[in-house]
Amino acid sequence: MILKNFVLFHVWNTQNFFANFTLIMKYMKGNGGRMKAFLILEDGHVFTGTGIGSDKDVISEIVFNTSMTGYLEVLTDPSYAGQAVVMTYPLIGNYGICREDMESMQAWPDGYIVRELSRMPSNFRSEGTIQDFLIEQDIPGIAGVDTRALTKILREKGTMNGMITRNENFVLEEVVEKLKNYSPTGVVKKVTCKETSVMPGNKFKVALLDFGAKKNIAKSLNERGCEVTIYPAHTTAEEIIASKPDGIMLSNGPGDPKECVEIIEEVKKLYNTDIPIFAICLGHQLMALATGCDTHKMKYGHRGGNHPVKDLETGRVYISSQNHGYVVDTDKLDPKIATPAFINVNDKTNEGLAYTNKKIFTVQFHPEACPGPQDSSYLFDRFIKMMEER
Repeated sequence: MILKNFVLFHVWNTQNFFANFTLIMKYMKGNGGRMKAFLILEDGHVFTGTGIGSDKDVISEIVFNTSMTGYLEVLTDPSYAGQAVVMTYPLIGNYGICREDMESMQAWPDGYIVRELSRMPSNFRSEGTIQDFLIEQDIPGIAGVDTRALTKILREKGTMNGMITRNENFVLEEVVEKLKNYSPTGVVKKVTCKETSVMPGNKFKVALLDFGAKKNIAKSLNERGCEVTIYPAHTTAEEIIASKPDGIMLSNGPGDPKECVEIIEEVKKLYNTDIPIFAICLGHQLMALATGCDTHKMKYGHRGGNHPVKDLETGRVYISSQNHGYVVDTDKLDPKIATPAFINVNDKTNEGLAYTNKKIFTVQFHPEACPGPQDSSYLFDRFIKMMEER
């Protein structure tokens, strides 16, 4: 009996060895056959981990997101174009990929950095693993990184450029030099739609300028009965005005708002109409620049689903989803043009403006956020009311 159990034990272990070996080989194949990867920051820090996703090298701006859920929405948010995202939550991918939740048709970050990547998702809606999704979308990444230590560096020193590579023979001095000279440009042109499209509705006609719009902006308006016409970012104001919309929506998007010189000129023309305008994130910044305000780059930005903002009119605080690295200056804000409407409870930066004698209001955060929070979704109803009054 003892000998029989001994033999069975070793047969079982042998079978499990080959099963595990098969999984390991599949894992290595999914990572280009090379396990080790490196994240190199422009200040010289080097993090070593495991390669995930595509096996190409990438240089990008490294930013962190504090969301505990919604990693697919982060990956498919066009506002992350030109950036590699560090997820501070330690386990990513545990509920898999559900394409219905995607905020756009593809993923946009240059790279993806996590502490631990789940390779066996558990969710009845799951359609695959995040590892396979990253490979499909040609996004390189690195797992096994101490994301808490990395985030502390980015908070203390500010957002910086970095490289994700699987080349073990990199020369640190040469890489750092490349990182210091890198700057993401032209990202709005990269993410905007290529042609105009329409979501049918039976209430109000809304013109949505797509600077990198998340799909839930159009969906939030459409669910309220609006016919939403989505225009490419560089559409002229004359074309939009000629379509006779009841309201205009300026969307979120990536990059430095001051780079969008031509778009800002068109936004000025839209400001000079009497058409109600609601703007989110980049759209908020572009409207501010179009009316003489200024913007500046933040030390490390706001990215995550847990940012408290205060409505200065009511005093009420809402938890918001945010994704931005630039902010509107209000120190020299002309009250004849606009007044602050929201502030960030943590750092007191501006989170929204109400425009004087205009049916225009803008916010820095995302009231359409999915998976959430959706505390501030009432702002879409405010926009509907503005169109009704007009």
